[in-house]
Amino acid sequence: MKRRTVLGMGLGAAAAAALPANAQQPPRIVSVGSSITEIIYALGAEKLLVGVDTTSLYPEAARKLPQVGYMRALSAEGVLSLKPTLIIATTAAGPAGALDQLKATGIEVMILPDKYDYDSVVTKIAAIGKVIGKMAEADALIARGQESMKTLTVRLATVKSHPRVLFLLSMTGGAPQAAGRDTAAAGIIKLAGGINAVDGYSGYRPLTPESVIASNADYVLVTRQTVEAMGGKQAILDQPSLNRTPAGKAGRIIEFDTLLLLGFGPRTPEAATELAMALHPNLARAP
Repeated sequence: MKRRTVLGMGLGAAAAAALPANAQQPPRIVSVGSSITEIIYALGAEKLLVGVDTTSLYPEAARKLPQVGYMRALSAEGVLSLKPTLIIATTAAGPAGALDQLKATGIEVMILPDKYDYDSVVTKIAAIGKVIGKMAEADALIARGQESMKTLTVRLATVKSHPRVLFLLSMTGGAPQAAGRDTAAAGIIKLAGGINAVDGYSGYRPLTPESVIASNADYVLVTRQTVEAMGGKQAILDQPSLNRTPAGKAGRIIEFDTLLLLGFGPRTPEAATELAMALHPNLARAP
């Protein structure tokens, strides 16, 4: 097959061309990125997978597949050892040198946008559906997700306030590692009708006690893995700076599975709806 790399939007024709209609053999796919793997399973095409990266932990069956390492630290040799004919990754994958090596072999390399909004999820589903010949399944999956997001948007239009949410990834040396702009946490908080309590920087950084207090967070949002590492929700809320925020004083902490919350894959409508109900209790009681 002729080498083709797909990047960003405008994926339709190029993605469809990656698997000719008269192809005799199904593609051997290496998936790099949890959202890519989840989409392939959601489309019922998991038998095409010959390998995944270490972030691909859902569904459970994906953990049994051969692994090619962490998505940001790929080894071209490790990927090639699985004899793939198609590599699907997101723009978060790397390093660039490893990707260049893979492209130079002539293997199809499909790079999809990894943005933190639902349009990006739709783009990924549509592109993968085309490249693996599952367009009908992709259209159905997109339609269900869009309907869920539309319903959530209508319900959120009725809320009168938007709580401030502080997402904590970890506690490094006692300092909370918090999500700023341009993060999956900020993206899901926005979809759920909340306000990211920290917007003075991009990415994840440790906060000073003064910054935690200044966040004026109404809720603390954490992953289940963080709760386990910290020894429970109360141990997080007992941090001297957190207990001086509205969230800490009221004991408002929300816990989610990491990939459900931050994956930006097929389950994003579910995650956004669950988080919205937690942030806006009246939504849960709506008819």
